[in-house]
Amino acid sequence: MDSHEKINYLELPAKDLMAIKRFYQNTFDWKFVDYGDEYCAFNDGVINGGFYQADIRSSYERGGALIVLYSKHLEETAAKVLNNKGIIVKPIFAFPGGRRFHFTDPNGNELAVWSDK
Repeated sequence: MDSHEKINYLELPAKDLMAIKRFYQNTFDWKFVDYGDEYCAFNDGVINGGFYQADIRSSYERGGALIVLYSKHLEETAAKVLNNKGIIVKPIFAFPGGRRFHFTDPNGNELAVWSDK
């Protein structure tokens, strides 16, 4: 696949980088590399990105981009989010093509998970 002019990297804010790394490692098995005290890069197995030290958060309702992950087992993924101190802000709902839920991570960034199953 040609990577020219394709999304290549995502960045999100995080007030507490240790809490963010713990949440995404334990919930989704993301891998991290630290670059100083105020930035860590991640790889989720498909895409790369990073978290930068900041007191702000990304919110879908306030116009932030919604990052959507895929799950083969939506209810199990929702349980993992809750077990690792995430908050479900929109419970599982149906939409054309599947079902999804929205959650916030320990920093308050809003993401979603969807499934076509």
